[in-house]
Amino acid sequence: MTSSPGRRVLLAAPRGYCAGVDRAVIAVEKALEQYGAPVYVRHEIVHNKYVVQTLEKKGAIFVEQTEEVPPGNIVMFSAHGVAPVVHEEAARGRLATIDATCPLVTKVHKEAVRFADEDYDILLIGHEGHEEVIGTSGEAPDHIQLVDGPEDVAKVEVRDESKVVWLSQTTLSVDETMETVDALKAKFPQLISPPSDDICYATQNRQLAVKQMGAEADLVIVVGSRNSSNSKRLVEVAKLAGARAAHLVDFAGEIDEAWLEGVSTVGVTSGASVPEVLVEEVLAWLAERGYEDVELVKAAEESITFSLPKELRRDLRAEAAALVAQRGGSGPVESAGA
Repeated sequence: MTSSPGRRVLLAAPRGYCAGVDRAVIAVEKALEQYGAPVYVRHEIVHNKYVVQTLEKKGAIFVEQTEEVPPGNIVMFSAHGVAPVVHEEAARGRLATIDATCPLVTKVHKEAVRFADEDYDILLIGHEGHEEVIGTSGEAPDHIQLVDGPEDVAKVEVRDESKVVWLSQTTLSVDETMETVDALKAKFPQLISPPSDDICYATQNRQLAVKQMGAEADLVIVVGSRNSSNSKRLVEVAKLAGARAAHLVDFAGEIDEAWLEGVSTVGVTSGASVPEVLVEEVLAWLAERGYEDVELVKAAEESITFSLPKELRRDLRAEAAALVAQRGGSGPVESAGA
């Protein structure tokens, strides 16, 4: 089908994989290549259905609890991070571990530990039940309170208003977070901000690109999974930026042709855990329906990369076997082996 007059696509840049996701996915692939299957992964390595299914086909086994991994195996922790108790569970289970936590999430964990050591009350802005929030909260459970949006601020209580700091989940909407921060500052004027913004550069850049194209787009299609916080935020940002409609889809096949009725401009972007192949399929789907004119909306340049987890430089199969041998194949061990 040839391009129809007046029909165009605005394609966000940057979009898709961030450095932390890229690192985590490659870490699983390298572990499978280096150690052979199975490699267990605690929780989804990243929040994307296609990525998880692809890695499962290569031999990764995803579990929700550390206890599901048989002793003497390798378990990888996802990009969202885990609480210290999870490392302890792995030690008791005689497991060799690979920590694929995004370095930017690790930064927030370290901030939580530091402020807790200084006896601050920590107000963690984030969504209840999200894996990243669970992991960060676990670093200092006696000092951290979750604040799930501005409506939660009224019930927040602290011990000393001169020693309060806020931290945040890295994948939130920037505007949503600052609305909560403003409400907290109104209640606690001496509230301290973290040394640097906790919301990651990739989340901010993807939201900025959507803001730039949202006012021109009749429809915005965000490629991403429904359990992906940053993908869901992109839908919200698109609507707030002026898009008449915005929808989240995992695959091109989920797009409803009825969404295109009266639409001349379609915005397309993807969450930070989405491989580019899924965006290409959406563009091909739109081109078949007359939306062949693609214009790039570039909000930022990204060149950040992260090195792979250091554990991939060791013989983890041997370490896992040694952990089992320490107790003759039964009973807990004294400490973590990897």
